[in-house]
Amino acid sequence: MSFMGKFLIGSIVILSSSCVLSNTKTLSDIEKQIVLSVESSFNSQVDFLEKVVNINSGTRNKVGVKAVGEVFIQAFNKLGFKSSWIDMPAKMDRAGHMLGERSFGAGGKKILLMGHLDTVFPINSPFQKFERTTELNGSKVKGPGVTDMKDGNTIILFALKSLIEGGFIKKGQVSVFFTGDEESSGKPISISRKDLIDVAKRSDLALNFEGGSPTQAVIGRRGTSNWTLTVTGKRSHSSVIFSDDVGAGAIFESGRILNDFYQQVKGEHGLTFNPGVIGGGTFVEEGSDGSSIDAYGKGNVVAQKVIVKGGLRFLSEEQKERARESMRQVIAKNLPMTQASIEFEDSYPAMTATDANRAELKKLSDVSVAIGMKPLTAYDPTKRGAADISFVAPYVTSLDALGSWGGNSHTPDEWLDLNTFEIATKRTAVYLYRLLNEK
Repeated sequence: MSFMGKFLIGSIVILSSSCVLSNTKTLSDIEKQIVLSVESSFNSQVDFLEKVVNINSGTRNKVGVKAVGEVFIQAFNKLGFKSSWIDMPAKMDRAGHMLGERSFGAGGKKILLMGHLDTVFPINSPFQKFERTTELNGSKVKGPGVTDMKDGNTIILFALKSLIEGGFIKKGQVSVFFTGDEESSGKPISISRKDLIDVAKRSDLALNFEGGSPTQAVIGRRGTSNWTLTVTGKRSHSSVIFSDDVGAGAIFESGRILNDFYQQVKGEHGLTFNPGVIGGGTFVEEGSDGSSIDAYGKGNVVAQKVIVKGGLRFLSEEQKERARESMRQVIAKNLPMTQASIEFEDSYPAMTATDANRAELKKLSDVSVAIGMKPLTAYDPTKRGAADISFVAPYVTSLDALGSWGGNSHTPDEWLDLNTFEIATKRTAVYLYRLLNEK
């Protein structure tokens, strides 16, 4: 018996045997069959997870990322999907993405299921292998990407496997899109996310399988943007600073601007901005990596240049634009003999918490209750980082965090509780069954 089989079967037994699909907080007879199907193949599911975790797929390991993609392509094709690899331009230094699609008949929803193939662990990382442990009664496993997010990808595969092999899908269309660069998106975004957005635009619903929770799912995430502030002043001997001819200098002006950002722009719920690196003096140059600044100056020379690089996080595109405009207004009020400019670079758009997203969360919550779990509530969007779901959320109803739960992502102690791996697969299978059979 699989890890959660005994627990969930016990939960199912107490439910009425006459449950039907319309009673959304209990399982119908067909849904009970789906749950049993997931249980029967769960050991194979864990073996599959081990296989893909043991293939290094750090974002820059293009061969490894594509190799993991090929394993999934073959697996989805066995389920009747038409799957292929989407290459990215060589100059982007990214492997590409996997797309699999299958139509099950006229009518029904068009559902996009999302994941990512890459991890943060490079090919030379000492953390390379799937490891079974004795912790949590043997259900705790460790490995690179085991919970971020090769588990989520595998949940999608085996949930669909239980539905397709049981003949439980009669209509609708399913698209599966696994990006190969979620941990470090290829630039420009307009190319690296174009194919994903195109699929989203022809879908009714997008579900992302990043790490989940027994009691919460994601209906909103903050977006991210970068900004660069450049300030110039008049270089001169420091003895004449503040004079009409020399003015305040670039460093005083940059301090004035940053303080006014703090005093005047800060305040809206969910809006944060951070100056991450600053350099100022007589000579200032940005480093080639985009994250460093080289500066030289002396105490007896008025600074002629300052560069500040920072980030901006926001709950909606409207909030982002308000913040940007407020920042522009601040930098326009220059101290004597100084000038300033600010440039913004979009990164991840906001996943705004919409009523449609809330309605889908209710459906997923009903499934959680039906399989014996607690109801689901929404994560606080301010506590969630950016993810690929943010790119599609402006175009389609979206949910995230449908994966299993573990801990220590992005560290050599990354782990997964296999109990939750099975729970999340059952929940996904029943949820997809309901979605694809909605009238």
